[in-house]
Order: sequence, then C-alpha cells, then structure tokens
Amino acid sequence: MIRIFIADDHEFVRVGMRQLLNEVPGFEVVGEATNGREVLRASLDRDCDVLVLDLSLPRVSGGEVLRRLRERWPQLPIVVHSMYSADQFAGRALRAGARAYVGKDQAPSDLVEAIRRVATTPEYLEDAGSSTPEKLRDACASKRPHETLTPREHQVFRLLVDGKNVSEIAAELDVHSCTVSNYLASIRKKLHVGSVAEVVHYAYAERLIEAEIL
Repeated sequence: MIRIFIADDHEFVRVGMRQLLNEVPGFEVVGEATNGREVLRASLDRDCDVLVLDLSLPRVSGGEVLRRLRERWPQLPIVVHSMYSADQFAGRALRAGARAYVGKDQAPSDLVEAIRRVATTPEYLEDAGSSTPEKLRDACASKRPHETLTPREHQVFRLLVDGKNVSEIAAELDVHSCTVSNYLASIRKKLHVGSVAEVVHYAYAERLIEAEIL
C-alpha cells in the first residue's frame, strides 16, 4: 500500500485528488494539509510514503516547505503538483529536491503514474510529462537573470514581490534581517536592478508576479 499525504490549500482540489487516489488499487490518502506550517508539523517520515505538494501554500510557501523537508527527510519522495508551467518551474522544483513535477493541467493518470514511480523506484527523477532531467540540465546553460538566483534568493525574491519588507521576510524564513539584506543585495546584482521597486517591476515584466518561485 502506498500511503499519500496531500498538501493543497484548495478544498476542491484536495477532495478531487483524494477521491481519485483512493480509487487506485494500492493507494491510500492518509493525511492532508491546507498550509505550509501544517505540512512541516506532520510526521511525514512515519505516516506517509509520498507527499503531493502544491507550490502555492499560505503561511509557509510550498517552495520553502520543499527546501526544509529536503534538509529534514531527504529520502521522502515529493511530487510537486502545481498550476504553474512545467517548462518554467519543473527544473527548479527538481533541483530543489522534488522527485517529480505534475502540472494541474495534466491528465490525472500522469499524477497517478508519478506517485507510483517515486514510491517504488528510489532513483526515479522526472517531471512527469515535460522535459527529462537531462534536457532540464541542458537548458540551464542559457538562463534568464532570475534563473541564476539560488533557492534561498528565490525565496526572498518571491516574498519581496509579495510586498513583504526585510523584517517580515526575516521572520518568515527564520533568519536575521542582515542576512535578508545580503540576499537582497545579491538579488539586485543578479537582476541588474538598483531597488526593490525595480525587483517588482522585473517580476511583472517576466510574468512571474503570480507564480510561486522556488
């Protein structure tokens, strides 16, 4: 039996996913979370075999949840299930520690197959329907400025775009304000901008304003 934990803030999505997965022979949904903090508080190492994680979670973002879980339980298979384009976010999700990426616009069978594969094949790493890991690595050779940010810089970048100030970002990421300021300086340098306002303008120009950046 493959035990599955679902993390998604939309009840409609959770209900549909629960019904779908519980009808698959050998699958059982054993837990759910509506925000990032609930995911981090769950005993995932003992209670489930696969985590299906949305990127757009409140309180603690899906990207930050992914980063923390990689540090805490590196062997836990995580399937990112997101509304955002696989072409833009799958590679980053895999590099951050996910084992598969399935867009919410893909067929339900893609999600079922991704869960089965990450649960039964320890070395499995694929974005379930988009580019292969090899193609994703090759694509890294030509990056836009925001794609050169480290995972932590992307977290700060996203929170800045969400309108949070340095102190609020420090509190959410549990780091010192000076550390956030250092990240911000690096972000401005990599994006070739001089202010927070220009960082936000960059996000709009690149159509990243609505997306959860990993």
